[in-house]
Amino acid sequence: MKYQLSIDQMHPMWDALTQEERIYLRENARFQEYKKNEHIYLEGDAPQHLICLISGKVKIYKEGVGGRTQILRMIRPTENFGYRAYFAKEIYLTGAAALEASSAFLVPLNVLEQIIQSNNRLALSFIKELSLDLGQADARIVSLTQKHIRGRLAESILSMRDYYGTEEDNSTLKSNLSREDMAFYSNMTTSNAIRTLSNFASEGLIELDGRTIKILDEQKLIKISRLG
Repeated sequence: MKYQLSIDQMHPMWDALTQEERIYLRENARFQEYKKNEHIYLEGDAPQHLICLISGKVKIYKEGVGGRTQILRMIRPTENFGYRAYFAKEIYLTGAAALEASSAFLVPLNVLEQIIQSNNRLALSFIKELSLDLGQADARIVSLTQKHIRGRLAESILSMRDYYGTEEDNSTLKSNLSREDMAFYSNMTTSNAIRTLSNFASEGLIELDGRTIKILDEQKLIKISRLG
């Protein structure tokens, strides 16, 4: 089913486009759907498209030593991704996959480059977006390397809450990650993630129902996350 919004209505950065640029962007963008767990691109691929997520959730990940995966960040609807490697003249250093059924607009990167070369406002918007991403990546590296298991997992739970929101009860996370993905996001083994989640539940910090996580004591989770 065709999405009801066009690409230039998906993100405030496109407000910098002229009418002619909007038309050019729309003419070259295409709609794409992805199944749960489907790869969007793989590490080592040549970048071809800017991807603007419309619906669903996407993980950006990297395969580590021994085949262990590390989820570097999550993508939520209206976010753009997949373009950094193109402007760095690199292949993809990470992979991207749909965590659930998702849809996106794909814009050929050569088209985006043509627009950026003649539109300084749009170029500055991308510089700002990349700068924010870099700052978040730096903070996350510190968390993943210096915090203990409990601190990392508490931070991941709160991050999922802040990033994807909650159900109507304001406590149940909308992001139902598998235990494996939660472990990959928190830089720990799956067994450690399962055990720590169970400990949090027994301590009354969260409630577990399958993959669903409900936050019961936000302040204690914040304290654990900060203390690391």
